[in-house]
Order: sequence, then C-alpha cells, then structure tokens
Amino acid sequence: MSTSLRIIFMGTPDFAVPSLQSLVESNSNVVAVVTVPDKPSGRGQKQTASPVKIYAEQQGIPVLQPEKLRDPQFLEQLRSYNADLQVVVAFRMLPEVVWNMPPKGTFNLHSSLLPHYRGAAPINWAVINGETETGVTTFFIEKDIDTGKIIFQDKEPISPEDDAGALHDRLMEKGAALVVKTVKAIEAGEYPQVPQEEPENIKLAPKIFRETCEINWDRPALEIHNFVRGLSPYPAAWTILNGLSCKIFKTFLTDSDEEGETGEFRTDQKTYLHFKTADSWIGIEVLQLEGKKRMQIGDFLRGYRL
Repeated sequence: MSTSLRIIFMGTPDFAVPSLQSLVESNSNVVAVVTVPDKPSGRGQKQTASPVKIYAEQQGIPVLQPEKLRDPQFLEQLRSYNADLQVVVAFRMLPEVVWNMPPKGTFNLHSSLLPHYRGAAPINWAVINGETETGVTTFFIEKDIDTGKIIFQDKEPISPEDDAGALHDRLMEKGAALVVKTVKAIEAGEYPQVPQEEPENIKLAPKIFRETCEINWDRPALEIHNFVRGLSPYPAAWTILNGLSCKIFKTFLTDSDEEGETGEFRTDQKTYLHFKTADSWIGIEVLQLEGKKRMQIGDFLRGYRL
C-alpha cells in the first residue's frame, strides 16, 4: 500500500499529460484527475475527451469533469478523495474553495520564470519579445493569479530558430520533471517557499486573441520575425494577401535596403515573397492562404498567382 501523499491532478491539454504521466511512473499516489467536460469537435462534432482524461482512463484513475468548479456536488466529490495535495498543470483558474482544500495546498506549474510572464500565454510572449531564456516554475496558488510563493524553477534557453511550438515541447518535458521534484520535496517536508518579487518593469503574458495576431508591417523586421515565431504554429500570425487572410508560420530576415512602402510585397512568382517593414524587407518561408493548405513558399507560388 502506498504511503505517499494523496494527490489530485488537474489539467487539460497535451502539455499537462507528461506531468501526470511522470507522477504515475514515479509511483506518486494520484487518486483522481480533474479535467474539462468532453467537447464536440471535428466535422461530425463528435464528443471528444481531453488528452488528460484519455491518459487518466488508460491508467484507471477516476476522472472528474465539472462544468462549474463551485458546484456543491463537485466540491463534495472532491473532498471525498481526502487529497493531501493538488497539482495543477494547464487548467482553469481555481476558486479559493478548491485550491485551499487540501492540507498541503495546491501548486501550479507555470511556463515561465515567475514573476515575469504571468498570464495565459507565457511561451508565446517570451518568443514574441525576443527573450533568449525562459523556464518553468512551480508555485503555491494564492488569490491573485500567478503570484504565489515559488517552490522551484528550471531555466531553458531560447534559440533564434525556436518557435513557440518547439519551446512548448521542451518546456512540457522540463515541467514534468519539475512537477515530480516538487511533489517529492513536499512529501519529504523540505521545500522552499520564496515570495515573488514585484519588478518595476514586469513582463506579462495576456491571453492572445485573433486581433492580437495581425502583423503590423510598420514595425521593424526583427520584431515581426519574433512575432511570427512566437505565434507559430498556433494560433499563427496573419496578414491580408490579395484580399484574403493569410497565416504566416515562418519568416527570415533579409539584408535588402531597397525602398518601398511598409506592407508592400515583392515576388518573382517562383522562389520568394518579401514584405517591406519599417526598416528592411522580410522573407516568407511557410504560409497558408485562407481556404488553402499550409505550404512552403515555392510550392505556394507555383500554384497561386499574386
């Protein structure tokens, strides 16, 4: 019989699965999982389970899927598991009645080096802002979002070639290891709780909307290049091309100093498509025109006349 802490895990997307899997494989006592209700998706609008639910059910772990986290029936169900600790990875904001329930508290895994990049999209904004380093943080949840006492952090470099997708995948694995380290430390009763500083120039990571993703060609080329990297592959930066919405997934910086109006594009209809920015021209490598599939620029230009 396991003598380890009774843990409830809360999470939804692919990002959360390695953390749950690492807890299971390290013999942590995960007694239940909380995730979102199944949602209709695809052409047939078939009810689809979250990645966390799929993994939990494969492991025989009970799954709770509340519509509302303050629902009395859900809260009663949650209490019935007598959890010592709750672990949150990529889930919803929790009301105090939930995060304050277990005696050892509730900790969250966040994909940045807190206090910087508090918010819903820390991976995207770190790349958009041209950072060369980010990381993962575990911290105890308190009333204000992403402000609780820090337990552990682990740094991760950002290379000039990284996009948000590549960084996401590395932080997903690094975060899983940090979650296990945090649980083991809490189990042993030896873990730091460091209050977060409040830097003057704190960088935040607000939720990203479609309008956030429109490219502003009046910005310098490097800013636009980082903007595209930070939104690739999802939700993707976009612009208007020949009157149609066009997602841009990959760009490169050119050394061209030719004159032109910002937002103007030039192409040889075979190999290149360049846009004028505030200070130079930027080349497009991978794009997707509205109604078309994602393509390399050469394939796109062979099939579409600009």
